[in-house]
Amino acid sequence: MGFEFLDFDVIKGEEIDLHLIKTVPGNKGKNWVPAYHFNITLSGLSEPIGKIDIRIGYNKNLYYGGHVGYSVNEEYRGNHYATKAVLLLKKVAHAHEMEKLIITCNPDNIASRKTCEHIGANLLEIVDVPKDNDMYQRGEKVKCIYEWVCS
Repeated sequence: MGFEFLDFDVIKGEEIDLHLIKTVPGNKGKNWVPAYHFNITLSGLSEPIGKIDIRIGYNKNLYYGGHVGYSVNEEYRGNHYATKAVLLLKKVAHAHEMEKLIITCNPDNIASRKTCEHIGANLLEIVDVPKDNDMYQRGEKVKCIYEWVCS
């Protein structure tokens, strides 16, 4: 039985919405899982203020890369939009029967660490990225590993 993307064109929140911009199928050869990519917008508007994605499934690579990636444009930072966007992704995680998500960040990324704390994620450990991991090759040597029980 293959993976099926579900209908998440727009996920509406109180202050922000998530607009689906693309889906990416998994790639077994690269050990990648399927993913949804969204623009973050202010509610009712279409101009992106950031991006967020969620990867569906579990594997060793996701322990270091995480299930969720996000960024908020500089002029919109400080409003907890990343936190609000991650919380909106619960709908996608639940629809795919995922109760726990891994979120990772670099130890010096204080804003991302605060986002993880605000959603109630637990810091599992701070680890060295394995040398055979793509992130290590890009210069990312250490990661904070958070687990978020999103049930």
